[in-house]
Amino acid sequence: MKVDVTVGGRAARLTVDAGRFRYEGEGAAAFEREFSMVPVTPGSYSVLIGERSYEAIVSGGEIRVNGRAFAVEVFDPRGMRGLKRNGIGAGRHEIAAMMPGKVVRVLVAQGDVVGEGQGLVVVEAMKMQNEMKSPKAGRVMEVKTQTDATVVAGDVLLVIE
Repeated sequence: MKVDVTVGGRAARLTVDAGRFRYEGEGAAAFEREFSMVPVTPGSYSVLIGERSYEAIVSGGEIRVNGRAFAVEVFDPRGMRGLKRNGIGAGRHEIAAMMPGKVVRVLVAQGDVVGEGQGLVVVEAMKMQNEMKSPKAGRVMEVKTQTDATVVAGDVLLVIE
């Protein structure tokens, strides 16, 4: 998963993939590290990077790491996929898993009419639940997954028409 972030007013690109992250800050050298993260309470995480442990508390547009606060903005370019100028407004559209994970919940059934932005399926990846939303209004033509299914990036989960 790649996202553009602003941390403390500085722009960067963050790439997270299978227990590894890469942080490319504007005007600074990129760095890569392995990590693990475990939720402690809602919005609070224990993060291990190398041999160092961090407590991260996420609240709104702020993250506190070991008590130090940072203003954070995240822009996920995948959110732009629903724009009609990209050709998504017409025809069949396959909703695919963005990364490996486990299907936690299927929110729609075959034949359901859905609106643009409506939640379709929830996939858990790296201890975080991601709700996949419909890029357009339409009808669910096929549901190709089920709760507790293990998926890999690119697996088609639903088809919207």
